[in-house]
Amino acid sequence: MAKTKCYIIGVGMTKFEKPGKRDWDYPDMVKEAVTQALDDCKLQYSDIQQATASYLYGGTCCGQRALYEIGFTGIPIYNVNNACASGSSGVFLCKQILESGNADVVMACGFEKMAAGSLEKQQAVIDDRATSADHHLEVMSNTFGLAAAPFAAQMFVNAGREHMTKYGTKREHFAKIAHKNHLHSVHNENSQFRKEFSMDEVVNARKIYDFLGLLECSPTSEGAAAAIICSENYLKKHPQLRNQAVEIIGMQMGTDLPSVFKEDNMKMIGFDMVERVAKNLYKETGYGPKDIQVIELHDCFAPNELITYEAIGLCPIGKAGELIDRGDNTYGGKWVVNPSGGLIS
Repeated sequence: MAKTKCYIIGVGMTKFEKPGKRDWDYPDMVKEAVTQALDDCKLQYSDIQQATASYLYGGTCCGQRALYEIGFTGIPIYNVNNACASGSSGVFLCKQILESGNADVVMACGFEKMAAGSLEKQQAVIDDRATSADHHLEVMSNTFGLAAAPFAAQMFVNAGREHMTKYGTKREHFAKIAHKNHLHSVHNENSQFRKEFSMDEVVNARKIYDFLGLLECSPTSEGAAAAIICSENYLKKHPQLRNQAVEIIGMQMGTDLPSVFKEDNMKMIGFDMVERVAKNLYKETGYGPKDIQVIELHDCFAPNELITYEAIGLCPIGKAGELIDRGDNTYGGKWVVNPSGGLIS
């Protein structure tokens, strides 16, 4: 039996801000984003049948607390905490709910309330159990060693260093990615940073770890977003939404493979996982890299964006530097990657 088609019919997003810049809490953020999404499709919160709420930092049931600001309708609300994939996981679950036939209109919202500083400062360390990154630390220790620097920056810099050693990638290629993303962000009113930086400013920015500078790292940031998603059945009953409905023609999700902790930092940050998920998505949809025009991808640090180009098949392995030098990741090239400015902005 064919899966029911799923459509995004309303979206909302706050401006993303430096922690402490705006006097708000996560329920305020969510109310702003959800209200925009509901207004976009002219629905009421009472029309929503189930919801997911994605976040990383905070206590239990933050999703319920956030949506209390919108109303009390008794619907199932699922809290989704899945690291950098929390938001997309919430959308994935919404799609599965619709495909199962258990609802016809659902909502995914995501939010983050953060403290200033690196990720290590976001929450208290619980030291009586295994940490989620203990295997990552082992790979790093056995390859480049551990330094007194933010853990996440070390992960992605080490992957970048491996790429440089194996394929001749230059330090400037990572800087070009950050320069491009900051340039894109100038046109995004919701971006935290909307300033264009020169290549010299990117290369010479304060170093966070090894070659990686401040302008090549995603900052701590606060904000929220929401999407209303419906089934084909719901759209047939509400034909006025047809013109703004955007079909989700494919979505794949995966996690690490056995190769992830084999003393290779590029695999450790998820290369094989992303490559496999991308291939599955191309197979599911019948579309490939040549058919795509716009890509939003995970640029927590500039090296991850470069490595992801190869994982999703934009170029052969080892050739991302050449792609960047041709300008194939921005306007006028083959793809526009992170037109929002990405996480870096």
